[in-house]
Amino acid sequence: MSKLVERFLAVPTTAISDATGGHTNLDANIKPLSDHYKIAGRAVTVRLPDGENKAVLEAINIAQKGDIIVIDAKGNTNRAVAGDFVASLAKGLGIQGFVVNGVIRDIAAMRELDFPIFALGTTVASGNKHGGGKVNVPIAIGGVSVQPGDFIVGDVDGVVVIPQGEEEEILKKAEEKLAKDEEREKEALANGEKSIRQYLEKVLSK
Repeated sequence: MSKLVERFLAVPTTAISDATGGHTNLDANIKPLSDHYKIAGRAVTVRLPDGENKAVLEAINIAQKGDIIVIDAKGNTNRAVAGDFVASLAKGLGIQGFVVNGVIRDIAAMRELDFPIFALGTTVASGNKHGGGKVNVPIAIGGVSVQPGDFIVGDVDGVVVIPQGEEEEILKKAEEKLAKDEEREKEALANGEKSIRQYLEKVLSK
């Protein structure tokens, strides 16, 4: 695991969102299947025709260990982009997780597999494998443009996209924001009601 990934994993997405100005958060409906999931890594992008999923296998085949497969499934909630078998393939090759503006299936087995997936939900129907999907092309997912190689961070609060080349700048701002938040909490809660009143007076007087 790279030092960059380690540092991003130590910072909540809320602080990262603040550092980006809130402009690259995915739609809040794209949620982790389990609250403990935390991911940070490079995007391998997939653009799927409606109801299709063959290109997900192509992405799994070319992805590097630690990559995150980001799937533009057009918000389709009728057919799954992956089930537990496909997720097992990805996990076995060291892929870190999936982010999907679509749905998955086999949710009980998926949770047992403990492979991080952020999606719109689940369905019972499998996807088609007729082809036509594209891998490592620009996509739009959850209202945000994603380029191959962009940095993706996700946790229980949601998913944030960091454009490639801006990682260090955004990470530094996020770490500074986190430190300020911790300092603010100590100040406001140090002496119960007294310090809370003092903090509120200070903020409201500005």
